[in-house]
Amino acid sequence: MIDFNKYKALTFDCYGTLIDWENGILGALKPVLLAHNQNLNDNQILELFAQLEAEIQQGEYIKYREILKRVVEKFGEKIGFEPTNDQINSLPDSIQYWRPFPDTVEALKNLKQKFKLVIISNIDDDLFAFSAKHLEVEFDEIITAEQAKSYKPSLNNFKVAIERINLPLEEILHVAASVYHDIVAAKSLGLSTVWVNRRANRQGTGATVSAVSQPDLEVPDLKTLAALSSTKQS
Repeated sequence: MIDFNKYKALTFDCYGTLIDWENGILGALKPVLLAHNQNLNDNQILELFAQLEAEIQQGEYIKYREILKRVVEKFGEKIGFEPTNDQINSLPDSIQYWRPFPDTVEALKNLKQKFKLVIISNIDDDLFAFSAKHLEVEFDEIITAEQAKSYKPSLNNFKVAIERINLPLEEILHVAASVYHDIVAAKSLGLSTVWVNRRANRQGTGATVSAVSQPDLEVPDLKTLAALSSTKQS
């Protein structure tokens, strides 16, 4: 168990941790694939998404909307179909409808009473604005990939966040569902980490590339994290 009294700020990955991005991804991509008679199962779709997204993000920085458009195009190249312009845009356009996990909003409201809350997300400013409305809390800082001009697992995104938060590393706790995008990088900079294992007891690696690291704490959801942190003295 970690001592929550040490921390003044919680930094959060957004998509996959707070927002149910896997259902969002599937909701956008499955109609495209079915329209071209491509019958991939959910795990195949998510794991191909993870591979393609990671490959594209390793190139020169482009906005996340463009990343997602290229993901759809690459699906077509890999599987053998040509998506229409509307289908290419359907994935980034769907983000405005992606919803938080059922435990997210209440947990954030509880955590907000004790900690500064910060977002570190591989997203564009305008796309996060849609999600911010669903999350229903005011974040103390929001660091997007658009602002950092890089994508996690780049250390740059975390360094920008640490500078903005302006607290000692030992007072910041990073919370994320992706070991690949977040836990490895945050730990390498000396941050404490919480792994929100949203895929516990599910097959496959989902929409993130597989990676191995040892977080300071593992929880199944944010409700558990909020309950554990209730030991913190306000």
